[in-house]
Amino acid sequence: MSLNIPNLERNKFLAPFTTYKIGGPADLFVEVHTIDELTHALSEARRSSIPFFLLGCGANILFTDKGFRGLVIRNRANKITFLDNGRVLAESGAIVDDLIEQSQNLELSGFEHFVDIPSTVGGAMWQNLHFLSPDRKRTVFIEEIVQTSRIFTEEGQFRTVGVDYFQYGYDTSILQVRKDIVLEVTFQLKPKPKEEIQSVIDSNIAWRRAKQPPLAEFPSCGSVFKKIEGVGAGRLVDQAGLKGARIGGAEVSPKHANFIVNTGNAKAADVLRLIKHVQDEVKRKLGYTLETEIAVIGEL
Repeated sequence: MSLNIPNLERNKFLAPFTTYKIGGPADLFVEVHTIDELTHALSEARRSSIPFFLLGCGANILFTDKGFRGLVIRNRANKITFLDNGRVLAESGAIVDDLIEQSQNLELSGFEHFVDIPSTVGGAMWQNLHFLSPDRKRTVFIEEIVQTSRIFTEEGQFRTVGVDYFQYGYDTSILQVRKDIVLEVTFQLKPKPKEEIQSVIDSNIAWRRAKQPPLAEFPSCGSVFKKIEGVGAGRLVDQAGLKGARIGGAEVSPKHANFIVNTGNAKAADVLRLIKHVQDEVKRKLGYTLETEIAVIGEL
C-alpha cells in the first residue's frame, strides 16, 4: 500500500482509541490535526482505492480482533471558533464535551443536552446525536442546532450544505448512505444563563449515572440494539432474563440490559457471540427481532 501521507504508522492496535477498549491492528494508521491534513489523507486513500475508516471518539463501534485491512484516520481536527449572534464553527474532530464547556462559559445553550456522551462533531453529525429533553418528554437531536456544514463529498468536491441535506432520522443520516465526510459545522446556539445550563448538565449526568454502567469502569460502545417503537430493546433483554449473561470477558450489564460491557479482557469475538445469544433468546422467548445499532468494523 503506497500512500503519500506524513506520519503514517503501520500495524497500529486500535483498542486504545475506542470506548470498548477492544480491537486488533490497522494495517495503516494516521492521526490528523487540521482540515487540510484530513482531506489530504482522504484523497490519498481514495486515489489509491485503499479502504479507510474515519475514527473519532471510538464510540458506537466494535473493531474486530483481526483489525482493519486498510487505513484508519483518527480525526483530531478540533478547532472551535465562536462567531457572532450565537453561532459557533467547530471542526469535525472537536469533542462535544469541549463545546459544552466553552459554550456554557459564554452563556450559550444547545450542546448541554449531550453531556457525557463520547462523541466528536463528525460522529454527532453521522448519527444525529440525541438525548432526552430535560423534562424527559421528548428526544433532543443535534440537527436542531445545525445551521450549515462544509463537507468533502464522495466525489471529491467541497460543498457547503444546510441541515436538510443530511436527511436526519433517529440514529440515521445521509452520511450512512453516501461516503461524504463532514469537515466543519456551524451551529446556532441560544442565550441562556450559565446556571440554567448547569442545571441541565447536572440532571443529565445524574440520569445517565443512575441508569447506565460507568464507562471508565465498564468499557462499552453505548447501546447495542436499536430502539423498537413502543418497546425498549433493553427491557426486552431484561424480560428474557439476560442481565448478567456472559461470554468470555463480555457481559450484559446488570445495570442496563442494552449495554454489553467489557469486564476487562473481552475480545470482539466474545461481544459478537453474546450479541447473537441475546438476539436468539429474545426471539425465542418474546418473539422480537433485535437489530444492532453498533458498527462492526474490520476483518472477521
